[in-house]
Amino acid sequence: MKPSERPGAVLGDGIDAPVPAHYGSPAREQRALLAGTALVDLSHMEVVTVTGQDRLTWVHSLTTQHLTGLTPGESTETILLSAEGRIQVPAFVQDDGETLYLITDVGQGEELRAFLQSMKFMMRVDVALRDDLSLLGGYGSETVPRAILTWRDPWPAVPASSVAYGADPDQHPARGHDRYLALVPAADLEAALDEWEGTMAGMLAWEAQRIVDLRPRPALDVDDKSLPHEWDWLRSAVHLDKGCYRGQEAVARTVNLGRPPRRAVLLQLDGSAERLPAAGSEILWGEKTVGKITSAGRDMDEGPVGLGLLKRNTPLDAQLAIDGIPALAEVIVNPDGRTALSYDRPKIRKLAP
Repeated sequence: MKPSERPGAVLGDGIDAPVPAHYGSPAREQRALLAGTALVDLSHMEVVTVTGQDRLTWVHSLTTQHLTGLTPGESTETILLSAEGRIQVPAFVQDDGETLYLITDVGQGEELRAFLQSMKFMMRVDVALRDDLSLLGGYGSETVPRAILTWRDPWPAVPASSVAYGADPDQHPARGHDRYLALVPAADLEAALDEWEGTMAGMLAWEAQRIVDLRPRPALDVDDKSLPHEWDWLRSAVHLDKGCYRGQEAVARTVNLGRPPRRAVLLQLDGSAERLPAAGSEILWGEKTVGKITSAGRDMDEGPVGLGLLKRNTPLDAQLAIDGIPALAEVIVNPDGRTALSYDRPKIRKLAP
């Protein structure tokens, strides 16, 4: 049975319209996710594959991650940057010994495929956007039946190079949240789910957990000005000691000088509001616009939360407002460019206007 045909399934909207938003109780579904007893339909995400004996060294030379030593089954992340160091396409990466899989967000697979295709020259590689593959998301150690590959989230990761960056990963709130993406042949998806002994969860639960885990989503949180530094992607997707790649000089400049123009924050939203602010809404400090909210959701424990970008010099304790909703911001990336050293979260339900 297709996920959208299962009892209680309610389809989403926007970029997540093709898949269920929930099955009746997003909070219960989120708890089941973290317990390892639920799966999420992520079949609208896109997969690019690279085959051929030059695949690892070639993609290594074009993107931010060190891939030449990637072993079969090892999971990592990488980013295709512009020449100015702006984020173009982030991708989850895994190799099975013959094929390199690059998992991208909704609507980004073709951009990545077209760029790679344009850079082939004499390399012994073949690039394809695979509409015959689907994705399921989950947490824990289980893998869905019939999966051909299971990508496991390296976040929070040991910094991706010998250059120390940011806080101890043991302090990170995602510690112990073993998220995975199971890659399944599209033709086997229904049968795989029929064999699954757990339940299904929708995108509202998946997104709420992503937000409180401080994980940016490319199709929502990244804009045409975004730098890896701003979203703390230096931790898991950018290798600071590898050879030349497009955008490397801009990355090195920000690492060496610090102080990126914007910084990612977790937004604790006033729980007395009955609505969530729309993604893209301005963040106000008094009457001054200091940023924008990029994602919002309702977490099972923390209530309404969001991710956003603030101007670097916005005070850490600023009382903010978003679309008329009071909010406070928790540091993800400090104003000096380093990752936050503490992840203690106040549970904010009502804020002074």
